[in-house]
Amino acid sequence: MTIAVLGAGMVGRAIALDLAKDYSVTSFDLNKENLLALQQRNSAVQTVIADLSRFGEYKNWLSPFDIVVTAVPGFMGYKTLEAVIQAGKNVVDISFFPEDALQLDKLAKEKGVTAITDCGVAPGMSNFIIGRYNAVMKVKAIECYVGGLPKERKPPFQYKAPFSPVDVIQEYIRPARLVEKGTIVTKPALSEREIMHFDKTGELEAFNTDGLRSLLFTMDHIPDMKEKTLRYPGHIDLIMSLQQAGFFETTPLHINDTSISPLDFTSKLLVNEWKLGEEEEEFTVMKVIVKGEDKTVEYDLYDEYDPVTKTSSMARTTGYTCTAAVNLITKGLFTEKGVFPPELIGDRKECFDFVLAYLKERNVNWKRS
Repeated sequence: MTIAVLGAGMVGRAIALDLAKDYSVTSFDLNKENLLALQQRNSAVQTVIADLSRFGEYKNWLSPFDIVVTAVPGFMGYKTLEAVIQAGKNVVDISFFPEDALQLDKLAKEKGVTAITDCGVAPGMSNFIIGRYNAVMKVKAIECYVGGLPKERKPPFQYKAPFSPVDVIQEYIRPARLVEKGTIVTKPALSEREIMHFDKTGELEAFNTDGLRSLLFTMDHIPDMKEKTLRYPGHIDLIMSLQQAGFFETTPLHINDTSISPLDFTSKLLVNEWKLGEEEEEFTVMKVIVKGEDKTVEYDLYDEYDPVTKTSSMARTTGYTCTAAVNLITKGLFTEKGVFPPELIGDRKECFDFVLAYLKERNVNWKRS
């Protein structure tokens, strides 16, 4: 079984290394340093320097492979997934692009492709959980809270990005869609702050982000749904100050003989300020609450950087959920054709149990209450 992993960032590398335990893996990326870091960890992983924005090349690039994982930045995720499906390859995607992946369902069926999308930690594992309990009880409400944070709270941001800072900023500026009393409502990102206490992290602040994604359409019978991001207290105020001062605007500013958008400028600065060190200690904290008519089910996750494998928690929790989904396909546990967000797979008990067991084997432990 041969697998292509498109993207060799922090999460893409974790995916490639995990899959390489059982499969022949080739990693594609334009960044030579990312590919070198991957080969230093496992020389058996093949690497290809490639500009993944050249979508017309995908059919040739991917022809030798049985299955593909897309781990590219969100801004190019939709076209990447479309090109992989056009090439007729089964695929698992974690690029979390803003477009609606279900628009590619018809194409995937025509090409005979199984495409599992949004298959990270959130969206991803949260969707598996929601899909499972939607199949066994009448769900009245769902809530999801998730954050990836450095252990060292370094001012001013008290934050490091375990994935692309550009994608993080999009979380802060993209309007958040929630469901209230059966109706989709749109609210500003960063709004409706809550202070929450977690045993291992203390107080964190939660705020609206646009994380429900496919659930808005696949679970539209659930009256109330919300997803919030977690950060250390004070982070929201700092980000809102930048936003109100215009640092996230896209209209170019003309400075002397140069034009640049404030968002591009800010993103460039924050790449270094928010860059998570390869061996920097961080953690992922998450809570998924599924409320029914007569009971409430809660799943909690706390996971830390693994010093043995030198893998960040966000790479582990996101990447291993993705590789679990790859194994659902390779082992024949899920064979339907089309585009499937995880909630449309989690309703199958054997698939849900497999994913949880797969994560537990890698010491990513979800606790149910």
